[in-house]
This record gives sequence, C-alpha cells and structure tokens, in this order.
Amino acid sequence: MKFLRLIVVFFLLLPLAGCGKDTAQNAASGGYDVTDIQGHVTHFAEKPQRIVTLSLSTDITMLGLVEPERMAAVNALADDPVSSNIPEIARQIPEKIGMPTSEQLMALHPDLVVAPDWGDITIVDSLRDLGIPVVVCKGVRSIDEIRETVTLLAAAAGEPARGEDLVRQMDEKLAALKNRTDAIPAAERKTVVLISLMSSYGGIGSTFDDACGYAGVKNGMAELGIHTGQVMTKEQLVSIDPDILFLPTYNAHGTYDVAAFRQKYLGDPALATLKAIKTGALREPREGYIYNGSQDVVFGAQEIAYMAYGDAFAQPDGLHLTAVK
Repeated sequence: MKFLRLIVVFFLLLPLAGCGKDTAQNAASGGYDVTDIQGHVTHFAEKPQRIVTLSLSTDITMLGLVEPERMAAVNALADDPVSSNIPEIARQIPEKIGMPTSEQLMALHPDLVVAPDWGDITIVDSLRDLGIPVVVCKGVRSIDEIRETVTLLAAAAGEPARGEDLVRQMDEKLAALKNRTDAIPAAERKTVVLISLMSSYGGIGSTFDDACGYAGVKNGMAELGIHTGQVMTKEQLVSIDPDILFLPTYNAHGTYDVAAFRQKYLGDPALATLKAIKTGALREPREGYIYNGSQDVVFGAQEIAYMAYGDAFAQPDGLHLTAVK
C-alpha cells in the first residue's frame, strides 16, 4: 500500500517538470534561492507557474506580483465580494480551496506553496517530503510585516522588482493618508471598536490597530490595553464607550447568519447605554479592506477613516495595488 502511494505521488508530481514559460532561460542562469522565515532555503530553477497560497491575504499579495494565470488556485472566499476586494480577479482562477490536505494540494501540481505561520503548518513538512517547494511567511500582525511578506513572496515568485514596486506603492498611499489624517485635531479624533467574529482580534499587535494609526482614530481596545489574542468582554466595551462601532458583515457566500451574531451586541440591554448605539454610529466597513493582510491594507486604513470621518475619505469597491503591468 505504501509503495502504491509513492507511485501515485510520483505521477502527480510529473507535470511540475514541464511548468514555466522561461524554463531554458532560468535553467541557464542557475535559478535562484529563497530563504523563508523558518530559515529554510528553497531553490527554484525557474519562476513558478502554478502557485498556491494557503490564505486569502497571501493570495491577494501574490496577485499583486504575478498574473492570475500563474495561480493554480485561490481561497474559496477570494471571489466573495463581502470578504474580498479582488472578486473579479479571483473569478479568473477556476480552482478554489479552503483548508486543503496535502493530497488535495498535490493534485493541483503546484510548483510553489506559500504557507503563513499563524495556523497549523504541520502540512509544510509533508509537502516538502513530497518534493513540493514550500515557502513559509509570517501571518502578518503589522504593516511592517506586510512589507516583509510582499518582499518574500516577490522573491519566491522570481519577481523581486515587482516586490519593490509594490512596497513603494504601499508607502506612497499610506504617507498620503497619514498626511491628511494628521490634520485632524486631537479633540476631534473618534474612538472606534471593531466587533469581530474573530473575538480576540483587533487589539494591540494587530494589523487593524496599526491601520487605525494611519486613519487618525483611536482604537478603543488598544486604548484600554487589550492585546490581540485577548477577548474583549462586554464590560470592557462599556468601559471604552466608543464613538463608533464597526459591525461585521461576513456571510461566507450567504451561508452564515451574521445578523444573529450582531444581535448579541445590539440586542443586549447592558450595552444600550453605549454612545455609539444611542447615537446610531454603527458602521459596516468593507471587510475586504479592513481585514486585509496584504498590500491592500492601505485601503483598509482609508476605510477606517471613511467610516469615522465621512465622504472626504470615500473610496470605491475593488481597489487593489498591483505591480503587474
């Protein structure tokens, strides 16, 4: 049985030998090496042409670095207009994945798998044992870590110049936003709280908290000393008494009842005294922006400013930074 499994693996991996438009050129140049955050060195003889990443944010990052046809699959939520800012691009990639097994990944014949380190990454060793190139990146917790991840993924894709371009675009957008929000007087800065299905997300040490700094708002969870990874209690929410509540809209392609989740807060008499509830300052930021852990975090920061300060910071749907020309 074990022998049979090895034979199956062999034939599944055979197509990798034929991938790549620039095979001869890359082989002649000797290819390139990439060192990931684990210190693992992966050698690429050529630029990968069947890329798979194991999160929505890394899909979005990679799609700012390579053409859609170089992606073998994307996350199942990538074409969901509620959860993603790139649904139109994602629809160009037929294969969708959630939490694939090593066997399911093998069947995609990837020549690069990108795995963020925030979940169970035991699959990484299994894939490497099967001969699949795997690059482990950070599960980002700050905008600086997003910059690092863009650079790492660009190197893995064989597109370092595109990575530099993408980081430059990020920095320009963030600097322009910060220049505008720095003009908001301290006395007029809003305190916001993110009500998230990820109950321990949004405090100190989260990308959301970092984005709040660029948006010119006070993150109520951080102001109270709550770190990401800690659950904000309703008593703490009362203590914060934010000017604005950010409510979730996630519905997993219409399969999740987000209204019932929201009612746990909006229907709780103990929270009826909250300033945000009394004044109706309940906002629905676009989740494809505010939960974005890619270069498109720049639009997440602007979305926070838009929700807090109005139309001066308005932006359209589907914005996406890309270095692919």
